[in-house]
This record gives sequence, C-alpha cells and structure tokens, in this order.
Amino acid sequence: MTERGKQRGDDQKREEERRRTGREDEDQREEKALRARLDRLSSALEAHQDPSAQNSGQDAAPAAGSLGSAMSLGFRVLSEFVAAVIVGAVIGWQIDAWTGASPVFLLVFLLFGTAAGFWNVYRIAVKPPGSKGGLV
Repeated sequence: MTERGKQRGDDQKREEERRRTGREDEDQREEKALRARLDRLSSALEAHQDPSAQNSGQDAAPAAGSLGSAMSLGFRVLSEFVAAVIVGAVIGWQIDAWTGASPVFLLVFLLFGTAAGFWNVYRIAVKPPGSKGGLV
C-alpha cells in the first residue's frame, strides 16, 4: 500500500469517527430534551389531577359496594333477557304442539321473546339516575 493510500484510509477512519461521535452527541442531546419534556408533562398532569384523589391517598380502585352493585345489575340484565327468550320459545313450542304447525309459532314467539328481552334491558338502562334498579 502506498503512502497516499494509507493516508486516505486514515482520513476515512477519522471522518467515520467524527460522524459516530457527532451522532452520539446528537442522540444524547435529543434524549435529554425528551426527558425534560417528559418531566414537564408529568408535572403538568399531576397538577391537573382530581384534588380529591390526591387527598385521599388511595388508588383509583372502585369501592367494594359499587362492584357488588354492578354485578347485581349485570345478573339482573342477563336474567331478564334470557327469561324473556325462554318464555317466548316455550309459548311458541306449546302453541305448535296444540296446532300441529311445526316450527312456525316457535319461531314467531322466539322472536317476540327476543324483542321483549331487549325491551327489558332497554328499560333497565334508561331509568333516571337515583332511581332503584337502573344502570346509573
């Protein structure tokens, strides 16, 4: 290798080293800027949180009574819907047995039962706040 070729190789290595250190410096500056922004946003978020949640010192977990109430309401909604569908199916099946018209009344009353089930769930859902048995 000639002196000139060796010098070019050394120059390329130096230039590569400068680029690498320049990128590292740029990455470090960018990381510091992002950390500073994260700290500002975190402090702003803490300042805007609900004051009652800060004063209580408790996590945002729901109270045990509200969980039980929600489960109770869920089971009520489920049972209202399932009961309406089953009652409709039984009525339709019995009418089919009396008349001999195979699945006609079963299907019609099954649809009526489903509609009644949805209506019951809707009535539970739209009760005004503060009334017993509503969603809210």
